[in-house]
Amino acid sequence: MEKNRILIIDGNSLINRAFYALPPLTTKEGQHTNAIYGFMTMLFKVIEEYQPDHIGVAFDKKAPTFRHKEYGEYKAGRKKMPPELAEQMEPLKEVLDALNIYRIEIEGFEADDLIGTLAKYCEENAFESFIVTGDKDALQLATDRTKILITKKGISNLAVYDDKKVLEDFEVTPLQFIDLKGLMGDKSDNIPGVPGVGEKTAVKLIKEFGSVENLVQNLQQISAVKLREKIESNVQQAILSKKLATIITNVPVEMSLENLKLEEFDRNKVLEIFKKYEFNSLMNKVMSTMDEKKVEKEVREESTTFLHPIEDTETLETVINSLKEKGQLVFKSITEEKNIVQDQVIALAVAADDSNYYYIDLRNFQDTDRVIELLKELLEAENIEKISHDAKKELVHFYPLGIEIKNIGFDTMIGEYLIDPTKTNYSIKELAMHYYGENLMEEEELRGKGKNRLDVVEIPREKLQLYLYQQVKIIVGLKKAIEEKMQELQLTNLYYEVELPLIEVLATMEFKGIKIDANMLDSFKVEFKSKIDKLTEEIFALAGATFNINSPKQLGEILFDRLQLPPIKKTKTGYSTNVEVLEKLYDKHDIIPKILDYRQVTKLKTTYIDGLLNIINPITKRIHSNFNQTVTATGRISSTEPNLQNIPIKLEMGRQLRKVFIAEDNHKFVDADYSQIELRVLAHISEDDNLLESFLQDQDVHTRTASEIFNVSMEEVTPSMRNSAKAVNFGIVYGISDFGLAENLNISRYKAKNYIDSYLEKYVSVKEYMEESVKAAKKNGYVVTLLNRRRYLPEIASKNFNIRSFGERIAMNTPIQGSAADIIKIAMVKVYKRLKEENLEAKLILQVHDELIVECPNEELEKTKTIVKESMEEAMSLKVPLKVDLAYGDTWYDTK
Repeated sequence: MEKNRILIIDGNSLINRAFYALPPLTTKEGQHTNAIYGFMTMLFKVIEEYQPDHIGVAFDKKAPTFRHKEYGEYKAGRKKMPPELAEQMEPLKEVLDALNIYRIEIEGFEADDLIGTLAKYCEENAFESFIVTGDKDALQLATDRTKILITKKGISNLAVYDDKKVLEDFEVTPLQFIDLKGLMGDKSDNIPGVPGVGEKTAVKLIKEFGSVENLVQNLQQISAVKLREKIESNVQQAILSKKLATIITNVPVEMSLENLKLEEFDRNKVLEIFKKYEFNSLMNKVMSTMDEKKVEKEVREESTTFLHPIEDTETLETVINSLKEKGQLVFKSITEEKNIVQDQVIALAVAADDSNYYYIDLRNFQDTDRVIELLKELLEAENIEKISHDAKKELVHFYPLGIEIKNIGFDTMIGEYLIDPTKTNYSIKELAMHYYGENLMEEEELRGKGKNRLDVVEIPREKLQLYLYQQVKIIVGLKKAIEEKMQELQLTNLYYEVELPLIEVLATMEFKGIKIDANMLDSFKVEFKSKIDKLTEEIFALAGATFNINSPKQLGEILFDRLQLPPIKKTKTGYSTNVEVLEKLYDKHDIIPKILDYRQVTKLKTTYIDGLLNIINPITKRIHSNFNQTVTATGRISSTEPNLQNIPIKLEMGRQLRKVFIAEDNHKFVDADYSQIELRVLAHISEDDNLLESFLQDQDVHTRTASEIFNVSMEEVTPSMRNSAKAVNFGIVYGISDFGLAENLNISRYKAKNYIDSYLEKYVSVKEYMEESVKAAKKNGYVVTLLNRRRYLPEIASKNFNIRSFGERIAMNTPIQGSAADIIKIAMVKVYKRLKEENLEAKLILQVHDELIVECPNEELEKTKTIVKESMEEAMSLKVPLKVDLAYGDTWYDTK
């Protein structure tokens, strides 16, 4: 049965709301997309929620309307549409057309009038109408069958109004809403109304007289003399204002409900457009509108032909022998994740090409040991190239079975990361959607979330089989597509020589982990708790009151109301008490240093002491951090659970924490750290004579820079001068401004500007490099590192000064930071290979920024030191030497 329900969208209102509600989004080419994305998100949401069978989107036309002819000042003074929004109007219409959503726009009338006419027509034809808009003018159209959905909180929530709700909230009927506008006017449309009459007065008058016309005819009944005089002086203006605010519901246009039907659309066409605008999540939305049962049925039927479940060891042996003759193996497994050293691979799907797929469920075999032996033969075969998605995960999951997967030849996740390092999601589901428009089931959908999350062993076996078949099938195709794209972008050397070998390195680091002294952590916990309690008492005493120190609101009230400190910055919710504000108030009151100490100690305790205690592996007594290869846009490796790169080592308390990271008995940590690697890379790329000379003569680069900036000999450089020069050296390649440097060094902007100008006068080639980087980024839309790692910079084309400036800073910095990341990755691969080749027990266990840590037996110490130092210093040949500072000790703290 037909629902006869229509959604009528106010196109201009919704795209405007979306533009201001969402942060700037751009494609790699610099096309702004946030408004289109927000509009489509809301559109899909309301379609899903209200299930209409008809839909239309109304837009304004640029030509003047009858209102402009009636009143020349109508909408005068309204801000011009920002160019970043204007450029999204036509693309939005392109998307709507592809979705077969009818657009309504007529010269001489506003979108409101078209919406009103359509709503009235639909009501006369027994339709239920839902008008989606951000404009409250539409409330005059509300009836029991026409509901107005007003966007609020940006575009995330909708307030629903029918005629009863309008009366309840505004104390007037929908039609009287127009009379309100006649009296109080509307600033946004420059409707004058009656000067001096606000909303409360207007509501009172309309409730008493019913309409503007009736009010005008009964002015003598208004007892307030001044109010009566105001209205008497502006009678014609009130009547005109009401007319301007009235939505026309009889625009002379032919209506066709047939055109407004919500019909099927060409999914491939829509996916192509969404792909162009990089709307990956919206692609998933489009695909999810397909009949899921139909899709699953098609996959199941397809898998019946191509997927062969193996259920006995004889067949498995035959298949594995056959696979061993092939040059490649595509595979994906699913694991019951109990503990990194006890994870159990439950099942996997494998294929040599796209003709035959095999499904192996370890639970189907009585002789599991034999199955593992056969899998070991296959996965450890050096002559077979292994292909997967997120191969690091696969390596880690097979280690507990005693299987070390050899010859990882391709990883689709890492390939896509190199192609576009700014994506937030590299799941196989996203890649399948991006390359093929296929809607794959992902593990979360397979297992569920939260309380309903299933253990792998609880998933129906047929569903598991289909899931793994889909995964392997898509990886087979993705390899070719991604490889072609990498060749086009000249990324193959970086991929095959750096990123791919690194997968095994990171997998072994995760599996090995690093030992933790839990007893020392417990002692720290007590000590830090005591410090927090003491600081809390001291803060309360200085404040003269007790309060929640962790509440910015309460802290702001104490500092700026009670203690009368000068407020530095205000936010929507009150006073800002962030670290920058507190540092500026450091000398203003004794409470400030205490609060800063309190915050540091509290963070160390909760994040690191409590955090580390919670993740010590009960079996290995080590922590096993995740090392992520596809997170940062610069190519740097990041770590999570825990993030070992964020331990605040500038604080003595933070440095003390390194004592809990301990080497095994009769072992040592060898810690090697690149010295000023980014400045060495800058010297190489810029070929600046002063910088090159400094490193070639092994001078202290910060002292040399101080000498250049302050025009003194190197012997005359003071510690203060060196500190300033250091800030300039490290800040310059980040495009630091005089304001930023002034903040860092706590000096005037004038002085900071002099430092920067003086630096750029002396380091002329560095200045040229910075200018050329920005120029290249503007021309190409991206920058590259020494190894051709690419980062797209759509920000650099922005018309917004702040966004464009950010893009320019990134353009200067990425080639430096990204090249340093490439170098440390090469070093990791070299260290790992040499330790392995020389059959040493020593293992690379940690990477933090430019620092590597190897754990080795005492008897291998000298050899390990040599291997680490040589591998790191020979990682890449630059115009200046790579220098490594090396130390060793029983704990991480001892190596510093």
